[in-house]
Amino acid sequence: MTMAPRRPDPGALIERLGLGDLDRALLEEALTHSSAGSSARPDNQRLEFLGDRVLGLVMAEALYARHPNEAEGKLAPRFNELVRKETCAEVAESIGLGDHLQLGRSETLSGGRRKTALLGDAMEAVIAAIYLDQGLEAARNAILRLWGPRLTQQREAPRDAKTAIQEWAQARGLAPPKYVEIARAGPDHAPVFTIEARLASGPTATAQAQSKRAAEQAAASALLDQVETANA
Repeated sequence: MTMAPRRPDPGALIERLGLGDLDRALLEEALTHSSAGSSARPDNQRLEFLGDRVLGLVMAEALYARHPNEAEGKLAPRFNELVRKETCAEVAESIGLGDHLQLGRSETLSGGRRKTALLGDAMEAVIAAIYLDQGLEAARNAILRLWGPRLTQQREAPRDAKTAIQEWAQARGLAPPKYVEIARAGPDHAPVFTIEARLASGPTATAQAQSKRAAEQAAASALLDQVETANA
């Protein structure tokens, strides 16, 4: 008889979060992907919705305090870089969160424990679990502990590629670039978008990511590199 694989000890994950304890039912929900959810076992989508907002508040507050002389235009790209799904997934990987995810069979076989969207969503859901169980201060402490190096390493505000390419176009009397979804692959809960950025003057660039926003940013960055190189 085939034995079910042993589930990792949630206590190890709680320790990596810097917590003494955490409500196990909430943690279980935060780690349950929709592919493994049921009427008796809620998935993490509602917690992910809440955790995204808690993370946003803590990051906005931290950046506001850390950069007292910066205008909103500088703070916004810093914020976007810190809360984007890819960053959440990197933080999740740093604490081994993927090993604790509860996935359906198809997601397990397709490498769901390493997927950016799944890891990012679960990280946000865990933040919500901390918030609901222990309050905002505990959630803030956990977030700043896990995101701390990324906050301190942000010397200059990241360049927002979509803004930069729009400014480049306007300076030359051109219309802003258009972003067109030219393909979408993967299941609904983990799609991969292919976006093309187009300038009216002809240049185009494409990029893929697991969210439209990330794909647009990547396409804008590629287009900006292209036109800047051509005009160097």
